Amino acid sequence: MARTDALKEKILKLGSKHKLGPILKFVDNSEDDVRMTAAIAMGMCPSYETGMALIPLLRDSSPMVRAAAATAAADIHAKHCEEYVKKLAFADADPNVRQVAKAAFDKLKDSVV
Repeated sequence: MARTDALKEKILKLGSKHKLGPILKFVDNSEDDVRMTAAIAMGMCPSYETGMALIPLLRDSSPMVRAAAATAAADIHAKHCEEYVKKLAFADADPNVRQVAKAAFDKLKDSVV
């Protein structure tokens, strides 16, 4: 557990420094909370590449990862993720994901970039 917490801390630090490359190494991690943390960190790195890298996380098997990825897409105004977030907002099996994705979709829909 301490190792996972240290790893998540490292990922968030990379996000605060806008270091997308090293963050991407964690998107295939077997731990849901590590992938979720990677999605959160990606929300700190506004770029087209980040948005493209979020797409697989928007399709992740874990609801918490999908929700974090939707929020991250909205945080960086990734308009190219809008359709994926919309699908989560209106069709995801998890009600929490739908709620979080709906807020993210509204933010994406209203952003002018």
